Amino acid sequence: MTSDPQRIVLGSRSPRRLELLRLIVPQRRIDVVPPESAEEPDFSDARDWPAVERRLAEIARLKCDDVLRQLDRDDFAAVITADTVIVASDDDGRPVVLGQPPDDDGWEWVVRKWFTRYLLGRDHVAASVVCIAADGRRRECTVKTRVRFDAAAERWLDWYLGTGEPRGKAGGYGIQGAGGLFVSEIEGSLSNVVGLPIRETLEMLEELGIVDR
Repeated sequence: MTSDPQRIVLGSRSPRRLELLRLIVPQRRIDVVPPESAEEPDFSDARDWPAVERRLAEIARLKCDDVLRQLDRDDFAAVITADTVIVASDDDGRPVVLGQPPDDDGWEWVVRKWFTRYLLGRDHVAASVVCIAADGRRRECTVKTRVRFDAAAERWLDWYLGTGEPRGKAGGYGIQGAGGLFVSEIEGSLSNVVGLPIRETLEMLEELGIVDR
C-alpha cells in the first residue's frame, strides 16, 4: 500500500465503486483499503424512512472508522466510504430494505420474491450515504434515486436469474449490467444506483479542498 499524503483511500470491496471513483479522481491518487470487519447493523428495526437513513449513515460511519484505524493519520488526504441499499414499499407504504441476497443456494428464491413482490411494475428507491473523512473533518451526504421497473419485463426474470448477476447486488440487480433491462424510468443519479453518487462525492471533495476543478 502506497504511503502518500495526497492519496484518497476508498474503503470498499466493491469494484463498481472503484470504477466510479476513477471517473472523478485520478487513478494514481486512489488506494483501496476495505474495512476489516464485515459485520454491519441490519435494517430489521428501521420501519420508516428516517430510521432507514439513520441506519445507512451509521453503517457508512462504521466503515469509515474501521478504515481510519488501519491508516497512519498523516499519509492520506481523505477516506471515502459508502453504503447503498434498495428500498421498496410494502402494501401499506412502509419501507422494505432489500440488501444483498443471501450467499447460499437460497439467493435465487429470495431475488425472485423481491422482483415479483416489490420491484416489477413498481417504483423503488436506491439510497446511499457517502462519508468522507479528511484531516479531522467529516462530510456526509444522503442521495436517493427513484427507479421504476417495467411489469412486462417479468418475462426476462428466469433468464436474468440464470446469469447469476443478482448475487452480491443490493436489491438483487445490477443496473449497470443486464439488470438494466428491467428499468423503465429513473429519476436522479444513475451512479448512485450503481453504488457511488459521483457528483455529490466530487462536491464534498471540493468542499474539503481535496480536489480542484
